[in-house]
Amino acid sequence: MTALLDRAPHRRARIPGGAPRWSRPAFWGVLVVAGVLYTWALSGDGNEYYSAAILSGTQSWKAFFFGALDAGSYITVDKPPLALWVMGLSARIFGFSTWSMLIPQALAGVASVALVHSAVRRAYPVVSARSLSGSSSSAHSEVRQAHVAALAAAVIMTLTPITVAINRINNPDTILVLLLVLAAWFCLESLRTGRLRSLLLSAVFVGLAFNAKMLQAYLVVPAFALAYLLCARHGLLKRVGHLLAAGGVMAVSSAWWMVIVDLLPASSRPYIGGSTDNSVRDLVIGYNGLGRVFGQGGRGGGGASFGGAAGADRLFNDTMAGQISWLLPFCALALIFALGMRWRRTSPGSAGSTAAWLVWGGWLVVHFVVFSFSSGTFHPYYTTAMAPAVAVVTAMGGVAMWQAYRSSAAWSWVLPLGIAVTGAWSFTVLRRTPDFVPWLAWLVLAATVLATGGLLLARLRRDVTVKVAAAALVATAVVALAGPAAYAVTPLRSPSNGTNPTAGPSGGGFGGPGGGFRGMRQGDQPPFGGQPSTGQNGQPQPTQGEERRSGRTGGGFGGGGLSTSTLSYLEANQGDAEWLVAVNSAMQASSAILSTGKPVIAMGGFTGSDPAMTVDKLKAYVSSGRLRYVMSGGDRGGPGRGNSEVTTWVTANCTEVSGQDGLYDCAS
Repeated sequence: MTALLDRAPHRRARIPGGAPRWSRPAFWGVLVVAGVLYTWALSGDGNEYYSAAILSGTQSWKAFFFGALDAGSYITVDKPPLALWVMGLSARIFGFSTWSMLIPQALAGVASVALVHSAVRRAYPVVSARSLSGSSSSAHSEVRQAHVAALAAAVIMTLTPITVAINRINNPDTILVLLLVLAAWFCLESLRTGRLRSLLLSAVFVGLAFNAKMLQAYLVVPAFALAYLLCARHGLLKRVGHLLAAGGVMAVSSAWWMVIVDLLPASSRPYIGGSTDNSVRDLVIGYNGLGRVFGQGGRGGGGASFGGAAGADRLFNDTMAGQISWLLPFCALALIFALGMRWRRTSPGSAGSTAAWLVWGGWLVVHFVVFSFSSGTFHPYYTTAMAPAVAVVTAMGGVAMWQAYRSSAAWSWVLPLGIAVTGAWSFTVLRRTPDFVPWLAWLVLAATVLATGGLLLARLRRDVTVKVAAAALVATAVVALAGPAAYAVTPLRSPSNGTNPTAGPSGGGFGGPGGGFRGMRQGDQPPFGGQPSTGQNGQPQPTQGEERRSGRTGGGFGGGGLSTSTLSYLEANQGDAEWLVAVNSAMQASSAILSTGKPVIAMGGFTGSDPAMTVDKLKAYVSSGRLRYVMSGGDRGGPGRGNSEVTTWVTANCTEVSGQDGLYDCAS
């Protein structure tokens, strides 16, 4: 096995900088694969909530700046608008369409993969040398290990199932991940070069990430700060001073949009969706902050069922396991191993810098703890923020374990153990849905036995052939990647679930003779043709786009969806009114906006519970002619928390339109 990795590269020519000849083609190959996974067969509008805001932003620069749901800028989405700006600029340049909206997301995903590759490669100090000419064979070996680790991290990141799913729709998480990886890259660059400028740039990108998804961006800060405090090449006081300066830069980069919006008079801007007092500050602290961690009266909380109950096992449950957990056991072992190596002050071979372990390991640990124990709203796709750390810790851990396997009898058991644990967990996850590619679990199990057995045999017997060692390494790759890869390709075969995107099966499988398509999510189209999925009544379930075109729009949380006939009536009778209609929730409004291209008021925000509409405000809109029609929820739910007065006023002062259930004309 030693001969396999040590002799062969010396026979190959090298490209400038000491990189192996295979490194650059392999890197570009991974980026091509990532591009295909993130762009193949894009369809639908992704998350209609964000799609409506992006469309509205192409119609109004005011709506664009505030991230308003509608072009009339009545209410914003419940996130800051930076991610919407990226997609909205593309839609303004190329026209609003699925591709103009989603291609920036895919490109951001590919860029994240490239940055992870670069960060890992540069984490090995010898790679930074200008030239390796005349260097020892050990230096060349370390360069090879750096490129192997970088390539492995890029592959793992590319094939993380939930990352493939989220990079194909328009949620802000893709931009969040790109900005956080940029922040990590510059933080590590600062530690490598000693330049304060790089640390400040890292702080800028964390702040920009805040403007994509608020406080979730700050989950990386403890790891960055600890790494700088322990590893920076300056005195302690200077390190602290640099961190304080970076904190100030991060605060400015984070707060500028929030401060501008909150300083503007409420009458001159949209209501801040998701807030209780029409301020971004409340949105940061409540709905998108502590409410996500601790729950908040049904607003920030109550949604834990999307990813399962809070607890240490959340990321390993039936919902979450296939999305992100495949390599988490290996990561745990790798972190323990790396800590043990540093504690014993031994570093077998090229194991990456201590700073890199602190940055990526800290990133992973903090996210794992917060995501596992948060009792507020939790969606599986949040865990895409863990993908870079999982990829890097796995790759660097694998390289470090390989070096220990080769050079230390005391630690040679760690790599076989890591492979065995990974294979066992992968087998367990795959067997939870036995109809999903039913033979794959057994292939992984066989590869696990071959890999661990081959490594142990090669260690005990020096006369083992290079072919046996090579087979063990190939089997290791199968163990690590087969399960995630199988899940990762499933989003390519069906329209994305924009509200709660996931990859892989859901209680069944799509492959194998007689396996049917039981693993498909509701509303999915079957792979390679076949019959569409069915609902409880046995009728085919429409896709998101089909639902909108067939007139089954809205519904949302407030009830009272708008039919095709209602939308046609509204368009024909809108007159000079600024808004087509006022409805209960953003879920209803989004579909109507996308169907008609007209502004629609979401009186209660995303869930219908925002106190955004009052009787006085509604009277003013009606009397000024800016609004004529209101869709009342009636017994199915009023237009907002505490706004039963609005419903009462509408039913008492407006005329119900004949033949349009729940629609009231307030100008008659």
